[in-house]
Formats: sequence, structure tokens, C-alpha cells
Amino acid sequence: MTSTVAGEARATRDGLSLWCGCVLIGAAGLIPVLGWLAPMGLAALLVLMGLLLLPAIRMTDEDRPALIVLLGLIVWAAVSTTWSPYHPPHPAQNSALKLGLALPLCWAAICGARRADPRLRDRALRILTWGLALLGLLLLVESATGGWIYRRLHEAYYEPIRIDLAQKNIAQDTFVLAVLWPVTTLRSLRHRWEALLMVPAVAGTVVAAHVFLADAPVLSVPLAGVAALAVWRWPRQTPKVLAALAALLFVLMPGIVWLVRASGDYGLLETDIPLSWAMRMGYWSHAIDWIAIQPLRGWGLDASRMMGPGIQLHPHNDELQFWLELGAVGAVAGAAFWWLCLSRLSRPKGDWSRAGTTASAMVYLLFASLNFGAWQEWWLGLGALIVVISAMSTAPAAARTSTARAISE
Repeated sequence: MTSTVAGEARATRDGLSLWCGCVLIGAAGLIPVLGWLAPMGLAALLVLMGLLLLPAIRMTDEDRPALIVLLGLIVWAAVSTTWSPYHPPHPAQNSALKLGLALPLCWAAICGARRADPRLRDRALRILTWGLALLGLLLLVESATGGWIYRRLHEAYYEPIRIDLAQKNIAQDTFVLAVLWPVTTLRSLRHRWEALLMVPAVAGTVVAAHVFLADAPVLSVPLAGVAALAVWRWPRQTPKVLAALAALLFVLMPGIVWLVRASGDYGLLETDIPLSWAMRMGYWSHAIDWIAIQPLRGWGLDASRMMGPGIQLHPHNDELQFWLELGAVGAVAGAAFWWLCLSRLSRPKGDWSRAGTTASAMVYLLFASLNFGAWQEWWLGLGALIVVISAMSTAPAAARTSTARAISE
């Protein structure tokens, strides 16, 4: 009887791992395509993955602290809607609802990546590595042609598009590639020829970002390289140091902006830098003024949408947006989340997979501090993809743990 039950459990486990692996392979093929043609679709892809991988959802003791922090943050964000001046006209614009649904679905996708059959998981990683290399080559071609391929496809299958809008959309593609290439391709440094696939991914990021006037992805490449090498060289200390810096950034960002403004050089800087950067500095300055009025509980989820003309949609800085909308409570929760996620990457021995994860996390934090709103669905989906790919790269230990539990149960 016992052997029959164990055999059935093993069959179920194997069937689930094969299913998870097949889902990962499908997603790996779609990620580069969406990254090029429709980055907004990354959120939909994560939702689909989460729904398909719900049977794999689990929570380990190591996972529990970060998940508790995220759940508490979402509950606080939902409570803050009671005093927020922004009232979503329909459910599709309700950030609290979307955050509440995103947590279990993204977590299911992460658990599915851990649970997948190792052979299928490795195949999915190779497909994604090749896909991002091809995306990098494609962006190099787009850079040389002014976005000709993208524009022709857009006009043929959707509607006519102005050249400047097409180039703006292609610039957004470089953010996707900049975030994903470290966590995906740095693991290939363990192999020989496969490591060469990193070259077109990096070149496509830098060249296309430069041509289409996206500064942050250009800055992200040296940042990713330094972070990865530091984690490889000092694998125990570096993740903890970076975790502390990220946490301090969330807690101290309003004070940092205030100190720079108080120095008297803030206005001079705004006049001497490009318009896009000057606009960001304007948003940040207005944000700390609003934060000073209501620092503890904040103004409520999505309140920054109502703070124009000084702030357009959001402050273009996630740390300030947490303070502005969720107050000190939200900022501390954000700091705790980053500390828990990055510090757990500390290991006694260097590993390129974890180095790549840390590098992608640093790039994500850079873009979060300069470019995007904290609650944008595609942006949250891109962040979740870092964790999914990291789970695919470092899953063997977790998979063995879940296998042992399945058999024991």
C-alpha cells in the first residue's frame, strides 16, 4: 500500500514537473518577441504563466518573510485608497486590485520555475538566451535603419505610426533587454561558446539605447558588470552590502533630494541638463514638498496621478512614489523587501547565476529610480521575470526539497 501511494505521488510529481517545464519553454519563446513588439504584454504573460502554474505554488520558510512583507504592503496600499484623492473609474485602473491579484499569480510562476523538470528548465533557459541574443541583433538592425522593421510590422498588422513614436517604443525595448540579459546570459559564463551570446545582447542594449535616446539603459550595462563581478568575487559580502544600499535608498531618498535642493545648486542643474532629466528633477522637487505635508501615511495609492502639473502621473522615482503615496509605512516595507530579496543571494562561493540575478536587480532598481511608475503592470511583470529566470537558473536545491516533501507526504 505504501509503495503504491509513493508511486502515485512520484507520477503526479513527474507530471507536474513536465507541465511546468513545458510552460517555461513556451514563455521563453514569447519573452523576446514581446520585449520587441509589445513590452506591455509582459504583464499578461506573467498572468498566464501564473494561472497555468498554480498547481505548483508552494511557500518555503526562506520565502515567508518577503511574502509577508509584500502582503502587508498590498494591504496597506488597499487601505490607503480610503484617503487617496484618486478614484479609479473602472476596475482595470484599480492598482490595489491588480496588486492583490498579481502576488499569487507571480508567485505561482516562480514556484513553477523551481518545480520544472531540470532538462526542460535548461532547455527553456537556452531558448531564452538565444532569444535575447537575437533581440539584441534585431535592435542593432533597427538602430541602423531608424526602426524600419518595427514600423513596417506595425503598419502592416496594426495601424500607421509616426516615426518618433516608433522609435520611442523601440527605446522601451532596450529597457527590457537591459533588465533581462544579466540574469539570463551571465549564467552561460559557465559554458564556453554559449557565453558569446551575451555579446549581441549587450551591444543591442547599448547601441539602440544610444541611437533612440534612452540614457538609462546605457548606464545600466557598466552597473550590471560591476555588480556581477563584485558578487562573483565577494559572494558572501556583496549581496548584503547592495541589499543595505537598496534599503537605505528607499528610506533616505526624500532626504537626499532635499539636501541637493538645499545646497542651492538644484535649480542650476535643472537648467544645464537635457529636458527629460530636468523634468524628472522637477517631479522630484514637487514630490518631497508633498511628502513633507503628510509623511507618515502618505497621500494614498495613486495619489500622484492627481498632483499635476508639478507631477505627471508619477514622480518617476519608485522610492519617492512609495513615500508620496504610502508614506513612511510603505517606504519601510519597500526597504524591507529589497533587503530580504538581495541579502538571501549571499553565498560562501561565487556563482554566475546569482551574480546575474543581482546585476539584473541593480539594473531594475536603477530604472525604478529614474524612469517608471511603481505600479505599472508591465514594469512589475518585468521585475517578476527576473525572479522567475533566477529560479530557473538556481532551482536544483529547491526542487530537491520539494521532491523530498512530496514523497514524505
